[in-house]
Amino acid sequence: MGLSGCVQTTLDGSVLIEVEVQPGASRQGVIGFNEWRGRLQVAVKAEAQKGKANHAVCAVLSQSLGAKVSVVAGHTTRLKKISVEGMDASQIISRLEVLLES
Repeated sequence: MGLSGCVQTTLDGSVLIEVEVQPGASRQGVIGFNEWRGRLQVAVKAEAQKGKANHAVCAVLSQSLGAKVSVVAGHTTRLKKISVEGMDASQIISRLEVLLES
């Protein structure tokens, strides 16, 4: 299934990405894809306190995708669902594939 398995289009047309967050990392960015969990892996330097890691994840994905993103589920866990505005699923998948190749 691969990367396309973590990107979903909802009935109302919005696109969600399933993400696994690594807070407190030494570097920040999209670092891989967890085949077992079927989730995009994102590392952030911020600690998981008072929403700092959520804000950092949104900043990383917003910059990487060039779109507005927000956390819609998993505010207090490492496993999150991120909503992406202004892009369809195929655009997101192709942008993520490029990021993961480099």
